[in-house]
Amino acid sequence: MAIPTSPATTASEKVHIFDTTLRDGEQAPGCSMTVPEKVRMAGKLAELGVDIMEAGFPIASAGDFEAVQAVGRAVPARVAALARCTAKALEGARGKPRIHVFLATSDIHLKYKLKKTRAQVLDEAARAVELARRHVDDVEFSAEDGGRTEVGYLVDVAKAVVAAGAGTVNIPDTVGYAIPEEYGPLIGQVVRALGSSAIVSVHCHNDLGLAVANSLVAIQHGARQVECTINGIGERAGNCSLEEIVMVLKTRADRLPFSTGIKTEELYPASQLLTQIIGVGVQPNKAIVGGNAFAHEAGIHQDGFLKERTTYEIIEPKTVGVPESKLVLGKHSGRHALKARCGELGLTLGKEELDQLYVRFTALADHQKGVTDEEIRRLASEVLAGLSRKTA
Repeated sequence: MAIPTSPATTASEKVHIFDTTLRDGEQAPGCSMTVPEKVRMAGKLAELGVDIMEAGFPIASAGDFEAVQAVGRAVPARVAALARCTAKALEGARGKPRIHVFLATSDIHLKYKLKKTRAQVLDEAARAVELARRHVDDVEFSAEDGGRTEVGYLVDVAKAVVAAGAGTVNIPDTVGYAIPEEYGPLIGQVVRALGSSAIVSVHCHNDLGLAVANSLVAIQHGARQVECTINGIGERAGNCSLEEIVMVLKTRADRLPFSTGIKTEELYPASQLLTQIIGVGVQPNKAIVGGNAFAHEAGIHQDGFLKERTTYEIIEPKTVGVPESKLVLGKHSGRHALKARCGELGLTLGKEELDQLYVRFTALADHQKGVTDEEIRRLASEVLAGLSRKTA
């Protein structure tokens, strides 16, 4: 389905990147970080150029409180602290440039989790923002499970928290339930209701694999902040992947006239650092930062790539910090790729020699996952030795 771009969009319009790797990302099982690890990762996020980094949830534990304080001292970036709508939680979050207040607004959360009425929640949200504003000038309010909140009530809450002092209103797809054709118009209604009084933000989860798609359509309907994480880590199936949403906007600027302040050359290094810190890597076929993102094995692809990179690559690897593309030699590879690899290995082969090497190469590749450089050298030596004996 074609999603129209907002007519108010301009070529230079900025989308703010709110990174929550250190908070929501860390909540993923097995992804927790110590205070020094958070500070180290925060340094890389600052190098990356995120507009805001959410350092943690201070009320959750003494360690998280310490981590938020340490990150705030260590990096020059704008740091946010998450807080519930209680005086104690807000007190714990004070001192940071931004306090991020949240309260659930969907009927299912009101009925089963909060056991409160819509009126009660609206009043609590506004009061919490007013209290947060006593501590800081920059307050963000999140309507938890906003994606499943009735739009009229969602607009009422958004207007109330802005009137109370919130400068950013976040409409999360907390459970990853939304699909683009419904989420985009929902965000559009909130954007139109608030006008220029606040920035509308989105925080999409990936339970149905649509976090990036939903974030993208939200931008097209007026959202100007995206909450995301490195490698897409986060609760359950994770969050919108920072590297993916940033590179969609950069790569398809012809159709998506938005910009971010991200230094894309730091994307892969940031991904690698996070993997090193938490010990949880990404799947090989992960977009942008996966091990196979710039790897080619099929012979037809390799042939086209060797003739002109853009036949099969839409992103220059160095743009995201990946040193170079890879030609993976396996049973799907062709003669052109094998010849190119032989050249890289310093092996000069004629047509007959290459033909014989290719026969041996495919026979070996049929019985294993790939063929190493050492195995290619060995096969080439066998071919050259055989031909030498034949001509002797």
